[in-house]
Amino acid sequence: MTRKKYLTLILILGTLTALGPFSIDMYLPGFPAIAKDLNTTVADVSLSLSSFFIGISAGQLLYGPLMDRFGRKKPLYIGLAGYLLASVACAFATTIEALIILRFAQAVCSCAAAVASVAMVRDLFPVEDNAKVFSLLMLVVGVSPMIAPTVGGYVTAIFGWETVFLILAGMSAAILVAVYIGLPESSKPDPGYSLKPRPIISRFILVLKEPQFYTYALSGAVSFAGLLAYVSGSPLLFMEIFQVDEKEYGWIFAFLSIGLIGSSQVNSIMLRKYRSERIIFTALIAQLAIGGVLLAGTMFGWLNLYATIACIFLFLCCLGFTFPNASALSLAPFTKNAGSASALMGATQMGIGALATVVLSIFSNHSAVPMAGVMAASAILSLLILLLGQKIIRKRGIKYTPSATATGALH
Repeated sequence: MTRKKYLTLILILGTLTALGPFSIDMYLPGFPAIAKDLNTTVADVSLSLSSFFIGISAGQLLYGPLMDRFGRKKPLYIGLAGYLLASVACAFATTIEALIILRFAQAVCSCAAAVASVAMVRDLFPVEDNAKVFSLLMLVVGVSPMIAPTVGGYVTAIFGWETVFLILAGMSAAILVAVYIGLPESSKPDPGYSLKPRPIISRFILVLKEPQFYTYALSGAVSFAGLLAYVSGSPLLFMEIFQVDEKEYGWIFAFLSIGLIGSSQVNSIMLRKYRSERIIFTALIAQLAIGGVLLAGTMFGWLNLYATIACIFLFLCCLGFTFPNASALSLAPFTKNAGSASALMGATQMGIGALATVVLSIFSNHSAVPMAGVMAASAILSLLILLLGQKIIRKRGIKYTPSATATGALH
């Protein structure tokens, strides 16, 4: 593979991966404006974020089997076209209930991009390079929390929150063209792949029985819930508690994203010397300590705006090490079943993330304690799952090296 082709693939896969984060981050500064226009509260508007996460979780289970049956690109075209239509409809929502439902539809369609990007990493690159590729994708994805909320803040202030969804529709159209022109079909359609419920469920069960999958997919998903708790709670934290405006919120969000982006790139360098398993363990220990400080500081009023930003920045740094390694290790045992495995991994991440955002909405008390509590709890549970899962893996003597994956993967 030439360097030009390699970079083109990374860029297109990165934009596919970034579509979901843009859909989340870009409208966050508009929460107060949406609440005002739709005669509701910011807490109720956050339910449109929860419905988006639920839609992503459910949709990935749909697109995984479809992409194993029909190849990656045809379901991807349908998903991107549906996303475009749902985004336009969101711009014309007149009630919070309509927005919640339309965001669910938008999320289900966006899953095609999320599932395809993860599965195609496994299709197009050697397994030993997967963690490095995921880190590079995070660099592209990392642009979204730097650009999206900042642009969203200015767009909302000048043109209104509806324009944000029209911009998202335009983005999906551009990505659709890029996929058609520059992305190869990485998996041939499999006519023998059944889409009946029983075979699909059987394949998912086969994936779930793999200790390496459930250890790293679940541990990574619970850790990832800390990120989604921050995303969901940040409008309340910064715009209502600390009284920053939409534009300032966008710049704060952009700064905090540097922690996630930077650490994911440092992760690529560290992989030259350290194994993914060791990096995840160390990152989760640090994430637990930082989450504890954030929770205690929030409960007792020790943290001002700048100290809060510092704690969240360090917390996101830890996630930059956890997520790419957990993703690579989760998918390492699979080849032909990579579509179903990536869908199940993504559904687990977003399903647990959706639960975290719903918990925040239920326990919303106009303080940052619920958000900090969920972030700290995610670090504790993720570390416990990792330790227990690694114990099971060691007991069974399972070890997936690149050569072992090529010969001993699940089909």
